[in-house]
Amino acid sequence: MNVIDNIREMAAAGLHSNVRILSSLLLTMSNNNPELLSPAQKYQLLVYHADSIFHDKEYRNAACKYSMALQQKKVISKTSKVRTSTGGAASNLQAQSLPSEIEVKYKIAECYTILKLDKDAIAVLDGIPSRQRTPKINMMLANLYRKAGQERSAVTSYKEVLRQCPLALDAIIGLLSLSVKGAEVASMTMDVIQSIPNLEWLSVWIKAYAFIHAGDNQRAINTICSLEKKSLLRDNVDLLVSLADVYFRAGDTKNAILKFEQAQMLDPYLIKGMDVYGYLMAREGHLEDVEVLGGRLFNISDQHAEPWVISGCHSFYSKRYSRALYLGAKAIQLNSNSVQALLLKGAALRNMGRVQEAIIHFREAMRLAPCRLDCYEGLIDCYLASNGIREAMGMANNIYKTLGANAQTLTILATVCLEDPVTQEKAKTLLDKALAQRPDYTKAVVKKAELLSREQKYDEGIALLRNALANQSDCVLHRMLGDFLVAVNDYQEAMDQYSIALSLDPNDQKSLEGMQKMEKEESPTDATVELDGDDMEGSGEDGDLEGSDSEAAQWADQEQWFGMQ
Repeated sequence: MNVIDNIREMAAAGLHSNVRILSSLLLTMSNNNPELLSPAQKYQLLVYHADSIFHDKEYRNAACKYSMALQQKKVISKTSKVRTSTGGAASNLQAQSLPSEIEVKYKIAECYTILKLDKDAIAVLDGIPSRQRTPKINMMLANLYRKAGQERSAVTSYKEVLRQCPLALDAIIGLLSLSVKGAEVASMTMDVIQSIPNLEWLSVWIKAYAFIHAGDNQRAINTICSLEKKSLLRDNVDLLVSLADVYFRAGDTKNAILKFEQAQMLDPYLIKGMDVYGYLMAREGHLEDVEVLGGRLFNISDQHAEPWVISGCHSFYSKRYSRALYLGAKAIQLNSNSVQALLLKGAALRNMGRVQEAIIHFREAMRLAPCRLDCYEGLIDCYLASNGIREAMGMANNIYKTLGANAQTLTILATVCLEDPVTQEKAKTLLDKALAQRPDYTKAVVKKAELLSREQKYDEGIALLRNALANQSDCVLHRMLGDFLVAVNDYQEAMDQYSIALSLDPNDQKSLEGMQKMEKEESPTDATVELDGDDMEGSGEDGDLEGSDSEAAQWADQEQWFGMQ
């Protein structure tokens, strides 16, 4: 056994720091005396040295050392050709035992990906001939292509992964997200489903995710529920998180929170999807719970975007916009594909008056999640904030035509129509259609109540809000009902409604203002009540939160505030 064999054994045993020290010494000796190691031994030594550096997370240094190993491999290739022509069989056996050149290139691409040098990573992997690409190489290429917007190349790579590994479920999700038909994807797994027992659920699973990525939320919910009810898949955390996310996309906050909580109880270390859960909790006014959730996730891992987004949502709904901006940027730095981080940062920029920068973030969120309506709502809010009613109307009409006439798209279009006096009647018709489909859809109720307030139809507004509150309890709806009751001089019940609203969200300033106004005005007259449901618009980020955060200079203290080093 030679020294290279010893290094190989130490690397296999996970003694990376030992490998790094010894390989560094041997490489220096080899540089001073080139005859000390053969070209093949030096190549192996460089690869093991680079592996140890990679393990220490020095990715730029590791990429450099891997590249040096590839240069050394070229020397071996030249000498092996000469020896082969003279009949050297031993050199062929030695070449077969060397670390794979393809594996080294994959490691270089991995370094570049971690360093966010995606173009360099693609260039390295593209240099590997198609026939020599392993499933993990095709998977990395597919993800890089999708991130770069090269959808056709991404589809080809995902399909190659499935050809080699028909049960690669993340590759299936990747294809469905790129608008490949569910039937086509299912056909690529049919042979394995039929040949392996207990896989009959897979075709239904593919159908569920096809509905999700087609934006057909109701059929996605029904399909996932049918899977989740089966005894063998009951209480599967991934299915519960997916179901919660689809409920959220469908605007069903109550069921979304319920399913997220169920998943979290089953897996206390769950990170995936918790950013959406934290956002919903913050939007509902449960800021103490959000703070606890963020702290707990930081203890699990601060290298994921989710805990940063959750803490950012806490800051946003506490009106600390510059802190929310910082935390959103940190989350994007960790995961540039985090839709929730992009929405958080976009909302913070919008509320700080930096609308054009916010638009960039909402557009990127739309590109990553074309079926999530909250991405479009955030962009529309920006257009309306900058008096771009024409752009907002064009976007709302596009959503309506693309995703169909459901309660959410009808409400989005109505929201824009309410901004123009000429289209008030159209807004009313759209809201009536939305409420006919979903009488409990809170955003539509809020917008209809706003319209009735403008028309001073208080009795109709009270009836609408009472009907909506019959099956749910929502801070904004209780507060608006209080406003309407003040308008008809029913002060006692108005006070009760404000109290209920504050019990649901102690930070709701408008309910506090309503109570204070009643205390100051002993006998209010028939003044028109001003209702504002902006906090139900967009992705839920309160457009009505006012003021500018002055904490930008305190960012250095924020990591201590969140319990981080």
